[in-house]
Amino acid sequence: MRLKRFLVRYYPPGIILEYEKGGELKTKSIDLLDLSPETDVAELTEEIKKTEPLITASRTEQVKQLIQRLQEKLGQQDDRRFYLFKVLRAHILPLTNVAFNKSGSSFITGSYDRTCKIWDTASGEELHTLEGHRNVVYAIAFNNPYGDKIATGSFDKTCRLWSAETGKCYHTFRGHTAEIVCLSFNPQSTLVATGSMDTTAKLWNIQTGEEAATLTGHSAEIISLSFNTVGDKIITGSFDHTISLWDVQSGRRIHTLIGHRGEISSAQFNWDCSFIATGSMDKTCKVWDAVNGKCLATLTGHEDEVLDVCFDYTGQLIATASADGNARVYSASSQKCIAKLEGHEGEISKICFNPQGSRVLTGSADKTARLWDVNTGQCLQVLEGHTDEIFSCAFNYEGDTIITGSKDNTCRIWR
Repeated sequence: MRLKRFLVRYYPPGIILEYEKGGELKTKSIDLLDLSPETDVAELTEEIKKTEPLITASRTEQVKQLIQRLQEKLGQQDDRRFYLFKVLRAHILPLTNVAFNKSGSSFITGSYDRTCKIWDTASGEELHTLEGHRNVVYAIAFNNPYGDKIATGSFDKTCRLWSAETGKCYHTFRGHTAEIVCLSFNPQSTLVATGSMDTTAKLWNIQTGEEAATLTGHSAEIISLSFNTVGDKIITGSFDHTISLWDVQSGRRIHTLIGHRGEISSAQFNWDCSFIATGSMDKTCKVWDAVNGKCLATLTGHEDEVLDVCFDYTGQLIATASADGNARVYSASSQKCIAKLEGHEGEISKICFNPQGSRVLTGSADKTARLWDVNTGQCLQVLEGHTDEIFSCAFNYEGDTIITGSKDNTCRIWR
């Protein structure tokens, strides 16, 4: 077994070992969820070395340096203010979604104009336009952590796989009988999963372009799906009020999570794959045990539909965004509400944590995005300038750049 190279990612905190085995590229992740500015790095490196045979003596120093870099990142003061860097008059129709690649060097925008565009983050220049879909490009994703491929899901019922470098289309995945509204790569970048209004999800082989499995069992549209960080399980959230947990290898349904009284809007695993958080039109968020499928808690407090949920990168906090114009942060372990994020004047459709877990970003129908302090719930900054509702927003992996996508046909880069 030859260890090819190390990658570090701050999102979530961990090291990815990339190595070759039998000529095949494989990845293994080591999480560093307990890393803090006070951790003894030498001690931690030795502990990792004992449990991970891939890390030989010659690689130890490299691992140590990566952990030190990550530790420095965690210790940085988070008092940054963001300023508008560039307005990209990206599309001739409203945007649907935005997403960064792993390093944050480029990002993509999907639109009702049937295209996906690739942008250079540093300059704001358009690199490629991905054309070919015959209807709205609704769901988009990079195959992070690699970032060399892009998947686009469309209302034309197809998903396309593209080269992020050249913009060339590798495959068009056909088989759904209704709009594709969500998609995701598995962490190994061997599969793309697509969720559709036809009540099914499908897994597609990236190499061959063939369908690997069809996940059937929901009785209504699938509008959310998410792989766990190992890549052996996937969850689908549906308008039938349920979430299904599937085994990726066999395509078999392991659990059906039943308890919500409204359509599911969002479903996410935490980093160590122990919890699942789900948001619903029934105004609640539920936390589930990912192993046995039991509901551990119902997070209440919102007065309208919960439109988005997310974990921070350690999986210790859950944030919820609601049509009531408020967002909330909860502790995943105690399920108590830590902070109420109040101030938007319209529904919040998107919420995410920065990589350090100290800030929350929200995008709203009131045409603004806001930055919040996780512990106090204080609004630290209002990102203003869009002339219509913000559908999508994202941090890069360093946490020092934000993109916002709006119904006003523009995308904005903030630094």
